Amino acid sequence: MHPKLEQITEEIRQRSQTSRAAYLDRVKASIEQGPYRAKLACGNLAHGFAACDQVEKDELAHGPKPNVAIVSAYNDMLSAHEPYKDYPALIKKAVRAAGGVAQFAGGVPAMCDGVTQGQPGMELSLFSRDVIAMSTAIALSHNMFDAALYLGVCDKIVPGLLIGALSFGHLPAVFVPAGPMPSGLSNKEKVRIRQLYAEGKVGRKELLESESQSYHSPGTCTFYGTANSNQMMVEIMGLHLPGSSFINPNTPLRDALTEAAAVQVLKFTAAGSDFRPIAHVIDEKAIINAIIGLLATGGSTNHTLHLIAIARAAGVVINWDDFDRLSKIIPLLTKIYPNGSADVNQFQAAGGMGVLIAELLRAGLLHADILTIGDQHGMRQYTQEPALIEGALSWRPVAEHSADPAIIASAAAPFAASGGLHVLHGNLGRGVTKISAVAEQHQIVTAPAVVFDDQDDVVAAFKRGELEKDCIVVLRFQGPKANGMPELHKLTPPLGVLQDRGFKVALITDGRMSGASGKVPSAIHMCPECLDGGPLAKVRDGDLIELNCQTGQVNALVDAEEFAAREAATRPSNSHAYGMGRELFKTFRANASPAEEGACNLF
Repeated sequence: MHPKLEQITEEIRQRSQTSRAAYLDRVKASIEQGPYRAKLACGNLAHGFAACDQVEKDELAHGPKPNVAIVSAYNDMLSAHEPYKDYPALIKKAVRAAGGVAQFAGGVPAMCDGVTQGQPGMELSLFSRDVIAMSTAIALSHNMFDAALYLGVCDKIVPGLLIGALSFGHLPAVFVPAGPMPSGLSNKEKVRIRQLYAEGKVGRKELLESESQSYHSPGTCTFYGTANSNQMMVEIMGLHLPGSSFINPNTPLRDALTEAAAVQVLKFTAAGSDFRPIAHVIDEKAIINAIIGLLATGGSTNHTLHLIAIARAAGVVINWDDFDRLSKIIPLLTKIYPNGSADVNQFQAAGGMGVLIAELLRAGLLHADILTIGDQHGMRQYTQEPALIEGALSWRPVAEHSADPAIIASAAAPFAASGGLHVLHGNLGRGVTKISAVAEQHQIVTAPAVVFDDQDDVVAAFKRGELEKDCIVVLRFQGPKANGMPELHKLTPPLGVLQDRGFKVALITDGRMSGASGKVPSAIHMCPECLDGGPLAKVRDGDLIELNCQTGQVNALVDAEEFAAREAATRPSNSHAYGMGRELFKTFRANASPAEEGACNLF
């Protein structure tokens, strides 16, 4: 084990000692109150199984058979969650054959940042994570269950499900992925068409045709954004079956893995001899493994928010400095778009999670000794991949090395020595930058500020030609309290065009960028946010700003006394408070924690 990894782990353990102990005490109390259905009054229990057939009623009323909750993010509008329509029937059949009962306990909302990107609905996106966590708790609140299966894939859905699952930490849990859609139009070509559209060189018809060729069937998008970062993260924490994250939907292997997940969770109930509640699976080491996976793959910056909130749900206290220090020892081992041309299907073909985990374990850069939902203890089993052999599901060791070193590198010869995620600090506050997809010559930018308070105004200024110069776009009042902290991926094509034209450009904001943020350097999640008195609100047009993503510096090069004396800008009239349901989230905005604490309403 790398000594620095051991040191960081111990510091997190010490920092979390009180909160983790309190969490585990609550879980222990819940465990001691079981078995759960036995505590229900007859009227309660009758309501709980009224819709079951007579056999299941008898089993739930009088027998020892475990009852598995299914909590799903299914809807048939969103490609990533559409495959879940068939899962409940598969799960119920598999659980029944294995000696249990499964009930569909509840659905949670699932919204798509790809649909809402740049639209008013995006301002609900981050807070949907907390709604999903609460919806998960409601689904499980009937106290009918001995274990749970969680069906979710995309951006806020998996973190929300996981937070909700940890609030029922006494229940064993297995997460069940749906897999990525088959590859469509290449990511490089998709980006080319987007930039041509931003320049006005192609029309909406051509752009829509390109996008439709990219996003074309059930399954997750194939680029490495937050959705696929979620799947990596859940597997490297040990909550997926080994190698199951990136198997395409509607294939025999995908269905076999779903059935196996249903059977697997039955092994870990309190009625058996191998009780594994999720509270014991997700601990400090599992959380650190998730951060390591994020850094090694150049994953979504959204997890600098989500992992902090997930950790808090398990009584573990992490912060951005932990990400920063781990980034210095974790090498970048994958090239998946946006920090490469390959998509997740090509990553899977190159060896996928099994090869990645094997590389990290060989280098002493991953905790091997964690509790997982696999048949064996520890992460070694996650260097295996699933296969159907004569119709039967089995696991076999992955290849010793990557099948394509241009997609998955070895730890001895990585794509970069660090994970490429840095914490920024300076007189503009603290923030995060991801440079794994940013060319080295663009990682340091010093240029005059151009200040905006709305992303649409940035796009309009670009179209008027006002940004045809070296500039750092400062976009204020985009934090969780201001407007729900929407992603600002809409700005990537115009800023990318400016960069391609030879201008030095960057973005600084208290908002978020997409999980697929790419080649334009950005300082995001700036804290404190402008609405909380953050110094970004003091920046004026023309101020010279230095953004050094390599050293983690972000400063307005303004006389210190003058800058301190400046009056902060005030938010313009809040047109973001109403419409598209935003009025319902007023309390969420008012009570959101800072980005560095997860931008959360739950803790």
